[in-house]
Amino acid sequence: MPIIKFNDEYFMREALKEANAAFEDGEVPIGAVIVANGRVIAKAHNLTERLTDVTAHAEMQAFTAAENYIGGKYLQDCTLFVTLEPCVMCAGASYWTQISKIVYGAKDEKKGYSMYGTKFLHPKTSIKGGVLEKECSELLKAFFKKKR
Repeated sequence: MPIIKFNDEYFMREALKEANAAFEDGEVPIGAVIVANGRVIAKAHNLTERLTDVTAHAEMQAFTAAENYIGGKYLQDCTLFVTLEPCVMCAGASYWTQISKIVYGAKDEKKGYSMYGTKFLHPKTSIKGGVLEKECSELLKAFFKKKR
């Protein structure tokens, strides 16, 4: 039996599964998972079209699910894996959750939080970008190509 290595790429692949579910639903294909103690405690993808809610980003859905799982509003000792760099809204929400780490796939050159520096992140939140960047980026490009 093969040994499964639970690393950043493994969890980003889980987020990509969620992004693919969004793609199939006609949503912008962004997926997110939140991990605590090496276990996925929340999975989500964009639901802005289904819910007719511009705030229903994958990260926001994942924050709510993780907080419900934990039974509290803080996500200290948790990691968010998301297929696209968070926008300012999601980065701001991450601040209030006090999440320990954010790992993202593709960089968002137009709407990513990093265009404005790290002021939207909690000072104790670490960030890592570019994990499975090519796969994450290609899914987004395929979605928008299909839309046009």
